[in-house]
Amino acid sequence: MSTRIAAIMTDSPHAPARTRVAPSPTGDPHVGTAYMALFDKAWARQTGGQFVLRIEDTDRNRLVAGSEQQIYDSLDWLGLGPDESPLVGGPYAPYKQSERVETYRPYVDQLIADGHAYYCWCSQDRLAGLRRERAEAHSSDTGYDRMCLGMTRQERAKLPGFTETPVVRMRIPDDVELAFHDLIRGEVKAPHPDDQVILKADGFPTYHLAVVVDDHLMGIDTVVRGEEWISSTPKHLLLYKWLGWQAPQFAHMPLLRNADRSKISKRKNPAARLMWFREQGYLPEALRNFLQLLAYPTIAEGAEMEGFESFVRRFRWEDVSTGGPVFDTTKLDWLNGMYIRSLGVGELADRVLRYAVEAGQLCDPSDADVVTLRAAMPLIQERLTLLSEAVPKLAFLLEADDQLAFDEDSVARLKGDPAAIIAAAIEVLGDLDEFTAEPVQAALRAGICETMEIKPRVAFAPIRVAVTGSRVSPPLFESMEILGRDSTLTRLRRFAETLAR
Repeated sequence: MSTRIAAIMTDSPHAPARTRVAPSPTGDPHVGTAYMALFDKAWARQTGGQFVLRIEDTDRNRLVAGSEQQIYDSLDWLGLGPDESPLVGGPYAPYKQSERVETYRPYVDQLIADGHAYYCWCSQDRLAGLRRERAEAHSSDTGYDRMCLGMTRQERAKLPGFTETPVVRMRIPDDVELAFHDLIRGEVKAPHPDDQVILKADGFPTYHLAVVVDDHLMGIDTVVRGEEWISSTPKHLLLYKWLGWQAPQFAHMPLLRNADRSKISKRKNPAARLMWFREQGYLPEALRNFLQLLAYPTIAEGAEMEGFESFVRRFRWEDVSTGGPVFDTTKLDWLNGMYIRSLGVGELADRVLRYAVEAGQLCDPSDADVVTLRAAMPLIQERLTLLSEAVPKLAFLLEADDQLAFDEDSVARLKGDPAAIIAAAIEVLGDLDEFTAEPVQAALRAGICETMEIKPRVAFAPIRVAVTGSRVSPPLFESMEILGRDSTLTRLRRFAETLAR
């Protein structure tokens, strides 16, 4: 733990908080998981508490192999790794709901015994029929009709729509308290809930029961989640009350939204996939900063870049915006470019190389390739938005001289007499003593622009195509310096042969 972080903890006027993020491993992790984890971890760090990662995997039909590991990897990549988790361990293990199944049943039995829950033997066909009838009648009543309430199994079995494997439902009182205090929103009133299923027919708890039991047993005192869970909060508060437990504080974050204001989803928006950002070449610190800006004001006007420790120091729940933030990657692209330009050249080269190998842009790069990329990084740093752009921009430097392809459109758009320009360039550069950027540029200007009376834009275009394969490239003379005299002349001669055909 750094001294700086320790100071943040020590100076907090709040009691140490325990927060958690609890994703389900049902596919690529959602960006919302990182969004919640950011605020979870900031509050835990500011108060000197702990941030917990719990895996909620009770929906066995939707589990996706590898998803759980992706959750661990992506949070670690973002610098939002937990203090306790299935991997890290901790005093409240196990941290996977599937390994805690036996934990929930006693609480279900207690709720049934106290009259707060009851068995429901209604079949799926009967429930589907009930929904159809109400839809056809345009009824506003969408909850369960309590057909099984007060019945024994034998009594219910005599009626239609019976199934041998019951679920267990909460019995919501008519006078249930619907208002509660939210750390972000103040006083909030939720709609009246229905008789929620808390134990499924397969013996696994639903989210509503498991989250309450697990949060209590793990000492979670601050629950941070999306605003779509506001309607479920009265149900959860009832469970805390019925089980005789102290309820946590709730902070309902604004939902991330698409440009059309719809909820961001992996089905409609690739940027909803947390792994997508790593695949595209975003820096983790830029993405973390971007997620922060979606719901929290900047440290000062025009000061969008802010490190995590600074954010922790100034974080307050009441400053979180409740407006639905639009997930616009245009702003992220700008921010990512700013972070790229803030890196030292050596560190940027390390990150580009690591990304390129992971993404398959480079397969087992040679020592010479690594040296070339490091030397060329200053040429493109100011032009990069994503790490993924670096190797394609510098691919001509890694290409063998006899394999470099000349872009046909670039060749076709050359002006003047490209063949004469290339011939002059070969002659000028062949006699040059010092083959570095400035002498190369000076020699070409004197030997071509001045001698042949050609504007630099026209004179250097065919040389650029010959050396890089395209009319658009990183700085030409610095690129020629990195290639060296022999490779540069070889490419110029190959291009001259191409023009002569």
